[in-house]
Parts: sequence; structure tokens; C-alpha cells
Amino acid sequence: MVALPAKTRLGYSAGSFVTGAFGTVPGLLLLPYLTDTMAVPGAIAGAIVLVPKAWDVLFNPVAGRLSDASLNRRGSRRPFLLFGGLGVAVLFAAIFAHPGFGSTTLDAGYVVLAFFLCATAFAFFQVPYNALPAELTGNYHERTRLTSWRIGLLAIAILVSGGGAPEITNQVGGVTGYRVMGVVMGVIMILGTIAVYVGTRTAPVGNLRPPTPGWRDLLATMRQWRAFRWLLGVYFVQSLGLATLLAGVNYASRYVFGDADLQTFLFVGFVLPALVTMPLWPRIGARWGKLAGFRFACIAFGVACAGLCAALVVPVGVSFVFVALAGVGYAGIQVFPLAILPDLISAEEERTGATRAGVTAGVWTASETLGLALGPGLFGLVLSAGGYVSSVDASAAQPGSAVTAILLGFALLPGILVVAGLPLLRRSILEPR
Repeated sequence: MVALPAKTRLGYSAGSFVTGAFGTVPGLLLLPYLTDTMAVPGAIAGAIVLVPKAWDVLFNPVAGRLSDASLNRRGSRRPFLLFGGLGVAVLFAAIFAHPGFGSTTLDAGYVVLAFFLCATAFAFFQVPYNALPAELTGNYHERTRLTSWRIGLLAIAILVSGGGAPEITNQVGGVTGYRVMGVVMGVIMILGTIAVYVGTRTAPVGNLRPPTPGWRDLLATMRQWRAFRWLLGVYFVQSLGLATLLAGVNYASRYVFGDADLQTFLFVGFVLPALVTMPLWPRIGARWGKLAGFRFACIAFGVACAGLCAALVVPVGVSFVFVALAGVGYAGIQVFPLAILPDLISAEEERTGATRAGVTAGVWTASETLGLALGPGLFGLVLSAGGYVSSVDASAAQPGSAVTAILLGFALLPGILVVAGLPLLRRSILEPR
């Protein structure tokens, strides 16, 4: 099959500026935003981060069915990308607007509502976005290349949002810093939305098949579709691990490494190696297979997290070596599941004769959303177990137990969760024949 034009790869991949900013900044800053500007206790703050995304777990499959129906009726998923992406941008800025009602309960309730609406809009963007690779190309290796372009731009988006958002909040300071950051990230999302909408204008849409008739048929398919369930399980557990690490960056920079300004450098040290090594992963996949590359990435990430557990007793420079290794592993962990998924979708669509891309992407996105939502919640529980002291200005002194808990939540837990997926990566199940 002919390779996709570079403009199509680039246009599709530009959507990563929406997914990257939305997936990174709330996980990085929403928990400290709640605990250190609104004095919300850690466990409650973790629940606040979880609730809106828990709704998405239920709603994403619905968005997938609507996207499949739109594809069958109009021949395109692009309207979902446009309106969903614009909605995410506006509502994301609203999350960090901090109206200041003078009540912790009211302020926290406002955040829940804004995040709830933003997560709903994100479902309408991300679900069709994840469905597109199965329709843009049917070539096994071209899907890996397309995914590597997407993850490459995702790494840039994470670098910009994950490094820029904390820098804006720190430089501006206080509640105003969060407000300015929310607007800047919203503008980035708008630009990414327009780019993917325009860039995929002439892209192919694959075979137009009828959508899944009903939920009973979908559930029957999921029960029979063992390969998808296994890959989904791996992706969920690893999303949980990555979200836990992400939630801990702000706290680790302040209390483990002793300098809040290191937060940006931690992010750059993590994402830049991922970006630099991104072109290697398609080559590894082409030579040894996608599953072998996936396994190697998991092991690299696990080794890095084990090394980071010693951050309190080794020089900062040594810890940054492990941060870089974690970034290398992260790149592969992102590329290979998303490259394997279209292969599974195509095989299932051939078997059933029905469109599966949208609704499958909905289930997939629901799993990812749940993992990303539970990560900060899990880290919040770790904070509470360690006796972390919340405040309105991040000035509270922390006991040694809280610092230890931060390190375990930032390093040990993510490593365990990512490596836990290795036993499920079995060639006999995950490679369609």
C-alpha cells in the first residue's frame, strides 16, 4: 500500500497538541491547584480529579457510537474533531479561572463542574481521533510510522505544555498564574484543533461499513475479542502508572529534589529523550516486531523508575539520568499500543463486516481516561497516607513521612504498574493472523 503523504501524517499528528495539553496539565497541576490554592485535603482533591473523568469512562463508548454513525452518514469524523477540540480549549481555561467564591466547597465544586464539561468535550475529540489510524491506512508498518509521528508531536506538545504550564504559574504566581496558564493552554489547543481539521481534509477514510447495530452486539464482540481485551488491560494499567508519575512531578521537584523550579527541568529531562529517540521505535518495530519493541520499552521504564527510588540519597544529576531513561521507555510505551490497536480493529472489522473503529476507540479512550483519572487520585491517597499537609499558599512544612510517600508515588508505583503489563504482551494473542 502507498505510504501516506507527509502532510497527512503531520495534519493528523497535530491533534496531539489537544490531547497532549489536556492529558498533561490537569495531571500535573490540578492536584496542587486544589491542595495549595484552595486548601482542599489531598484525598478529596484526588477524588475531585477523578469524578469528571469517571463520567467519561461511561460516556466515551457513546461518543464512539455517535462517531461511527456520523462516519457512515457523512463519510467523515472531522466535525467531531472541530467542535470537540474547540470546546475542550474554552472549558480548559474555565477550569483554572478560580472565581474565588470565598468557600473551599464552592470553589472546589466549580472546578468539578468545569472539569466535567471539559472532559465531555474531550471525549468528542479524542474518540474519533483515536479511530482515524485504522481508516487512514491498512498497512502494518505505515501505521507504526503514523503513530510515531503522532507521538513525536505529542512529545513536543507535552514538552510545551508540561514545561510551559508550570513555568507560567511559577513566574506569574498565585491564582493569577493559574488563570493565565489556562488561557495560554486553551490557545494552544485551538491551534491544534484547527491544524488537525484542515490537515485531514483530503485524507482517506477507508471502507465505509455499517455501524454496530446495538449495545448487545457490541458487548458480544468485546466478550469474544480476547486480543483487544488484553491490550486494553495493559494500556489501562500503564496509563495509571504514567498518570501517577505525572501527578508527582510538582511535589517531587519541591520536596524530593528541593527546588520548585526543577519541575520544568524534570519535564524537559523526561520528554526530550522521548522526542529524540522517537524515530528509533518504528525501526525496532519493523525489525523485531511491535510486541518486542513494546516489551523493551516497558523494561527500560521499569529500570528507570527503580533508579529514581534512590533520589533522596544520590546526586540530582544521577536522578536525571534515570529521568531520561524513563522518557526513552515512555516513547515506546506510547507508540506501540496505538500502533497495534488499528491492526486489531481491521482484523475485527473484516471478521464482523461492521464498523468498529469509533466504538472501539471509545472503549479504549474510556480505559485511558480512567487510568489517567485514577493516577492523581492514587497519588492523593499516597499523600494522605504519608501525612501531607495542605495549605492555601504551598508554605506548609512537610513531615519526613510525606516526603517518602511522594518519592514512592512518583517513582516506585509507576514502575510497578508499567512492568505489570509485561505478562499480557503475548504474541499468540495480540498479533492478528
